[in-house]
Amino acid sequence: MEFLLLLVGLLFGTVLVAGLGERIRLPYPILMLVFSAGAAFLPFIPEVHINPELILPLFLPPLLYAAAQRSSWSIFRLRWRSLVLLAVLLVVATTAAVASVAWLMVPTLALPVAIALGAIVAPPDPVAVEAVAGKVKMRRRLLTVLQTEGLFNDAMAIVIFQAAVAAAMSGGEVGWDVVPKFLIGAAGAIVLGLGTAWLVGALNRFVPDLVARSATTLVAPYAVYLLAEEVHFSGVVAVVVTALELGRRARPQDSEERLTRTAFWDVVELLTTGVAFGLVGIEMRYIIQDEGANLLTFIPGIAAICATVVLVRFVWMMAMFKIGGTERKSKTPGSLKEVLVLSWCGMRGLATLALALALPATMANGQPLEGRNFVIATACAVLITTLVLPGLTLPALMRALKLPNDHAAEEHKQRSLARRAEKVALETMKRSAAAAALPQKRRDALARRMSSLHTILEADLEADPEKMLRLKQILTVMDDVQREALDAARSEMLKARNEPGNDPELVDRVLRRLDLRTVTLDQ
Repeated sequence: MEFLLLLVGLLFGTVLVAGLGERIRLPYPILMLVFSAGAAFLPFIPEVHINPELILPLFLPPLLYAAAQRSSWSIFRLRWRSLVLLAVLLVVATTAAVASVAWLMVPTLALPVAIALGAIVAPPDPVAVEAVAGKVKMRRRLLTVLQTEGLFNDAMAIVIFQAAVAAAMSGGEVGWDVVPKFLIGAAGAIVLGLGTAWLVGALNRFVPDLVARSATTLVAPYAVYLLAEEVHFSGVVAVVVTALELGRRARPQDSEERLTRTAFWDVVELLTTGVAFGLVGIEMRYIIQDEGANLLTFIPGIAAICATVVLVRFVWMMAMFKIGGTERKSKTPGSLKEVLVLSWCGMRGLATLALALALPATMANGQPLEGRNFVIATACAVLITTLVLPGLTLPALMRALKLPNDHAAEEHKQRSLARRAEKVALETMKRSAAAAALPQKRRDALARRMSSLHTILEADLEADPEKMLRLKQILTVMDDVQREALDAARSEMLKARNEPGNDPELVDRVLRRLDLRTVTLDQ
């Protein structure tokens, strides 16, 4: 019961912190980190210990799936070079550098544990990147690179982490067999993810209920992750491939289903992130209680590792910039300013938290794992360094750098695509037999609605802040009037439901159609 109460408290705390973040314009992961660390020391917070083996399967599948839904295979084909250099090689380089520094700075830390620490702090997180970098005026190309990097780097980090933990438990060493394990695991996971996406697609075609079809997207990431891990494939890659393939298979006429899924997964992502940050805050309380004044001895090693994480990413980005050569305009980073921005946006997040919590407390012989408290304390310090500091300073950095933007070219392409979409919509409506059966007045109304489609699709709100403000004000007024009218209609139907002679079931049907009408107008 205590755990359930704690879980409910963390969920409510997440909602409150997310709302506060919107009001003061700060990303909610930063506030959740601070909130959970402080709340964990309240005297009425119960003592809760979660099995480390459950951390990764509980938190990674839904968050990876939610982030992958915002990407596509086309983006991966376009950014394959950055994907290999950042999601694989940079993770290996960061792990090696951090493990070396930790092993030298902390004599009591065994090499496998040091390697596990390197894998924990190596992968930037796509959720953290979007929450922080997505709120500033950053070029879409840079933001896409950061998001793409964050989807697959967890796979490499988890393979190294699992190998290091296995070596720490048995007293062995981490060997080069990690490389073939990663390649085989990734290849098998791709096949498994494609098969799962096909199976879910077939199931969705068989199930007519919209809610049931949306529910399969919650079951699918857990199922494919657990199956992949059971056969020693990469669960991370399997989940991401499943999400990307389901997105590719989506039909144009499934707009209502996509709206439902998007809203559902936004909620899942928010609450899962909040609970994970809360659990890490509680874990920090135990570490402080266990170590006491000994925590002061952690500071030199923690500071050196935090500096190493930032420095390795900067050096790597600089090397990518130099290697770009004459093709630099089509590469990322394409300038020294972009090097600085991409280096500063290496934000660690939930993957680091989950891996830190997943580190076992005891070895195979029952003895405590030496250095576990140092690893978790370091992971939290790296979070503060790479998430909190960039989150607070990134807007000022973007203003100071004054990066050249490509909004003019993007606006032109967006306008062309919008006109193309509108043209096809109008032609399809004219050929529609259903539209021909409508009264002329209704056909004219449809034509007017389709003729204004391009103005909605081609609007570039980021290019002109004043235009964005004006359009937002207009849309807000339109939304308010629309909701006021529909709310009045709902109130009238609720009144009618209690009147004698009216069938409540028929009234409820009208209410559901009113809700659907609201969704249609909002879109």
